[in-house]
Parts: sequence; structure tokens; C-alpha cells
Amino acid sequence: MFDKSQLASLMKKAQDMQEQLEKTQKELDKLEVIGESGAGLVKITMSCKHEARKMTIDSSIINANESDMLEDLIVAAINDANRKIIDTTSKKMGSMKIPGMPDLKLPF
Repeated sequence: MFDKSQLASLMKKAQDMQEQLEKTQKELDKLEVIGESGAGLVKITMSCKHEARKMTIDSSIINANESDMLEDLIVAAINDANRKIIDTTSKKMGSMKIPGMPDLKLPF
């Protein structure tokens, strides 16, 4: 099936992929995305580890005393940030290609 040189080449490619994966994960650890809702009235900054870092709420919503709407906008901003995290992660991970290996859709 494989001779020694093919196996060594395959092992080297796997090692290169592992190193690239670790590098990409470190880059993602440093990235942040901003989710927003209500045309920017509520914004949340999250890390690509899904950790909330900062939230801003436009004062016009707070003065309106409409807590139901504010709660909905906060949830929508968090969901928007999570979608952006998934997109950012997919783009970073999807760019990982090793010559001679089939294109893999990462993360699996």
C-alpha cells in the first residue's frame, strides 16, 4: 500500500497540518467580532472563544424603558456575534491546505 518514503511524506504533511492548526487556533484566540442588533443600537464584542468582552447599549433604548425590546436586542446581538465567530473560524480553518492532500472542510 505505502512504501516508507510515502509514509514519511504523509507523516510530514500531517505534522505540518498540526502546526498550521495550532497557529490558526492561536490567531483565533486573539480575534474579536462585534455583533449588533437594532441597526447598531446594541453591540456586543466577543472573542472567537465565544466569550463576551464588551457590550454597548445606545442611550435612546435605555431612556425608552422598554425592557422587553432591550432584552430581545441583546439576544440578537449575541446571536449575531456567534454567527460571525463561526464564519471567522470557518474562513481561518478553511484556508488550511497542504500540498498533495485533498481539500478538507475544517472544522470537521
